[in-house]
Amino acid sequence: MERATVRLLRGGALLMGIEIDTKYGGTGASFFSSILVIEELAKVDASVALVCDIQNTLINRMIGKYGTEEQKATYLPKLATEKASSICISEAGAGSDSFAMKTRADKKGDYYIINGSKMWISSAEIAGLFLVMANADFSAGYKGITCFLVDGDTEGLHVGKPENKLGIRASSTCPITFDDVKVPKTNILGQVGHGYKYAIGSLNEGRIGIAAQMLGLAQGCFDYTIPYIKEREQFGRRVFDFQGLQHQVAHMATQLEAARLLTYNAARLLEAGKPIIKEASMAKYHASELAGLITSKCIEWMGGVGYTKSYPVEKYFRDAKIGTIYEGTSNIQLNTIAKCISAEY
Repeated sequence: MERATVRLLRGGALLMGIEIDTKYGGTGASFFSSILVIEELAKVDASVALVCDIQNTLINRMIGKYGTEEQKATYLPKLATEKASSICISEAGAGSDSFAMKTRADKKGDYYIINGSKMWISSAEIAGLFLVMANADFSAGYKGITCFLVDGDTEGLHVGKPENKLGIRASSTCPITFDDVKVPKTNILGQVGHGYKYAIGSLNEGRIGIAAQMLGLAQGCFDYTIPYIKEREQFGRRVFDFQGLQHQVAHMATQLEAARLLTYNAARLLEAGKPIIKEASMAKYHASELAGLITSKCIEWMGGVGYTKSYPVEKYFRDAKIGTIYEGTSNIQLNTIAKCISAEY
């Protein structure tokens, strides 16, 4: 995975700095461009797409929106060409309820001292920069949550052993501990106590990225499977020519197109400055649920060989499952969609 990340960073296409302004070394392209890149990468490997997704739809956008000019000049050029990055929100007791986080940041003169731990941090093993959410004022509840820019080599920051996961295995997912990590107040991203706002906004945008990842994964699996079932014969006929299978293929193809339209629509609304909370959740929910379904179907369509590691469909199947969990579970997406609908009537 480290080699793949180096290629993303230094391959000339600036795929890790898609929306970063050209004056900071990025391509200056659009959010929609990021979505298209994530989708295309995921057709081949969802892990590589995830690294690209986190960097572009979460980290780069947050620094671009809330960073000072000094922070942008310091970090964005490196993120475009040299450094991978991670965002640290989830904790042992703060998963879907992310505002229940216990990691604290105590002010000491011109510095903050961060103590606590995080879990399920994607890209942690290769990250050179962490966006860390920590509570700087527990008396204010979640309104004390503040976002800090923490360099990966900061003393007291410890990245644990990568989790042994079902899928997305080429993307490291690690626990992180903060043991008296000293961060200058100049490394606060945005305003003290506004981290919860930034987290909500970034996760809404990030859900469109996950929708693109799951869409690309599902399309990649579909694209691999269809030629196989058009060649393989049973009972003197191509497997594809049986009407029962054709109807399943047609249904999955229609669902793929629906997922694509939901994802692209959410991206276009974001670029137009329109509300995206409901649309992002719909895209993420539908694409991630579909990815699990279509990869399962592809294994069935290919038969016994689809269940073996000799063919890539079983990997697509394993990689798909996380889509219904991270960036908000499917049930969280349904809750969000329902709340939005209730507010509309």
